[in-house]
Amino acid sequence: MLANFLNKSKPINFIGIAILFFLGYLSFVFEVFPFQNITLIDVIKYIVVFIIFIALFFSFNFIVIKNSLTLDNLYGFFFFSLFTFCILPKIVSYSFLVNILVYQLAIRKIYSLRSLHKLKEKLFDGGLWLGVLFVLDSRTLLFIPLIYFAIYIHHKITIHTILIPIVGWITPLIIYFSFTLWQESTANFSALFEPEFSMDFQFYISSKYLFLVYFMCITCFISIFAKSYKVMAINNTFRKNWVLILINTIIAILYIVSVDAKNGAELMYMAFPTAVILANGIELISKPRNKNSIIFLLICFALSFYFIL
Repeated sequence: MLANFLNKSKPINFIGIAILFFLGYLSFVFEVFPFQNITLIDVIKYIVVFIIFIALFFSFNFIVIKNSLTLDNLYGFFFFSLFTFCILPKIVSYSFLVNILVYQLAIRKIYSLRSLHKLKEKLFDGGLWLGVLFVLDSRTLLFIPLIYFAIYIHHKITIHTILIPIVGWITPLIIYFSFTLWQESTANFSALFEPEFSMDFQFYISSKYLFLVYFMCITCFISIFAKSYKVMAINNTFRKNWVLILINTIIAILYIVSVDAKNGAELMYMAFPTAVILANGIELISKPRNKNSIIFLLICFALSFYFIL
């Protein structure tokens, strides 16, 4: 039954998954603020946060469908929602969710480089969003090579394809520098080029999020192994996108490993590639019964991770 529901990429199915996430989101809100203690300001705050979540969901679905990263189904969106629910307590923050939304807007342009249509505009916009992301979190400079990998995979490296993303990336930095200069706080601009990295894994060693990391690694490895065996045998656009997804995954892992002050929220940068990889993995299963069993187990894991562990 669950597999049949997710096999159909219809607006009503998208809304159904969003409603399920909303119910999980409500459980978090009422856990943090008992009903009798919620103020109007709290209500407005959490409504705005949920709207940002919906924007993330629409952005994810658009990237996947527009670039044919999966078949015409909702497995990717389902896994993305499930993963988001698992780390919900760590990511309910205006600033962080805006960072993730900007990150997805950047990779939206990067994955769209598969097409020659408005190539220069895409290169500039991709660099621009990466520049905005850098201003918001300078540690995300690790994602800058992703746009050049996309250029190399789908097109070819030329002087134009090298320079246009750089111009786009510099644009928000110039604006931000002008702002800090006007505010006489150029030290904030200089701090962007001194990001703090750390290899301290104490948070994961001493928290339940280590189970989530293990679970992600195992399921993704199985999906990558099963899908890559078939994908690499055919030279088509999807194979190029699959390689880009794997590179995206590696860069996201490097970001998570090196980010300082780890608290679990950084795992959200893995949500996009992980969801796409798992969706491609489950698409290989032909029997609906097996699909239903795996989906049910994933739901059980997410619920037990959130409520019990």
